[in-house]
Amino acid sequence: MPPRPPRRDDPVRQRSLRDHNLALVLRHVTAANRPPSRAEIAAASGLTRATVSTIVDELIVGGLVAELEPVSRSGVGRPGTGIVPAGTGPAGLGMEVNVDYLAVCAVDLTGAVRHRQVRRLDQREHSPAQTWQALGELADQAVAAVAAQGLTPAGGVIAVPGLVEGDTIRIAPNLGWQQVALPRPEDLGGPRDLPLDVANEATLAALGERHATGLRSFLYVSGEIGIGGGIVLDGELFGGSHGWAGEIGHVTIDPQGPDCHCGSRGCLEQYAGEEAIRAAAGLRAGGAVLADLVDGAGQGSAPVLDALEHAGTALGVALSGAVNLLDIGTVVLGGHYVELIDWLRPAIERELARRVITARWAPAKVRASALGSDAALVGAARAVTQAILDDPARFLATRPAPAG
Repeated sequence: MPPRPPRRDDPVRQRSLRDHNLALVLRHVTAANRPPSRAEIAAASGLTRATVSTIVDELIVGGLVAELEPVSRSGVGRPGTGIVPAGTGPAGLGMEVNVDYLAVCAVDLTGAVRHRQVRRLDQREHSPAQTWQALGELADQAVAAVAAQGLTPAGGVIAVPGLVEGDTIRIAPNLGWQQVALPRPEDLGGPRDLPLDVANEATLAALGERHATGLRSFLYVSGEIGIGGGIVLDGELFGGSHGWAGEIGHVTIDPQGPDCHCGSRGCLEQYAGEEAIRAAAGLRAGGAVLADLVDGAGQGSAPVLDALEHAGTALGVALSGAVNLLDIGTVVLGGHYVELIDWLRPAIERELARRVITARWAPAKVRASALGSDAALVGAARAVTQAILDDPARFLATRPAPAG
């Protein structure tokens, strides 16, 4: 993901006063319930009106905020002019590589999704180079689509279902990738000067969920063909020593269980991954698995309901260990689990109640992702825009030329 911007509570002496104030004013604009005037920003931030006016003018020139038409009012004094995040200007480009699809979206500074496209394509049949090329085609279409709306991508982040370290994807088990070099802009069909980064899809999904819901501490679990997890503690992503935290799909459910693509045995994915549920339900391979599971469960199919019960039980066992370890009060189910939550939740909650030591007085809550299957995609795009919101001075110093 993009480099860590200065924290909001970093001492001002660690960076220039101007940089600090730029971020402070932009934060007041983006966090306000209604468009604040310059005078209201000054009152809320403690800055002088003259300072706020100068900063707002700089943010307007930089394409980060815009002024609304003055609001007419009765009485003396000039009417207030609301300041809003710019609807045109920079955007974050989110890209996702998953086992059976590629996706791209663009998000503006307000958090609105301005473009989204999904292409169904099984990546297990392609080399990494072919995957990057296909993803680049979608990225080109996204750049063109947002340029037509007056937006210029400020950077791109690719979400992958694997472990990323330095300039390498160490392993993406369900893609069959090991030690794959991160793509360069030209690998996506460049040349491009767009800053590019790569991160784990479930970690990015947790980031997207944090922005969408405001939850401060939760465990995010995404279920598709693979199972990934992301951990947010007190508003911050927890990555662990290497940034690999959250690999709940490879928590062992049964040491003597079936072989897993990761090289271990009895992993959660082998009990609660989409293909494992499909096989347990007796559904044909290659079909619209999620739709078949939802239809079967809705119609009361005993094999499908049994498969979902067993998957929910396995999830509950794995989640109980995580809740006991992390003392975390909310579990967010994402990916395809969103559409299956009504049948998975009873078994998950039963296991949490049985196995979590604090369940009697502080039961963990299980809820569906607010972003559904788009969480990683939106989280990737929001990683770009959030870096701008946290450190606008860096963006203004290096911003790309406007589209067109």
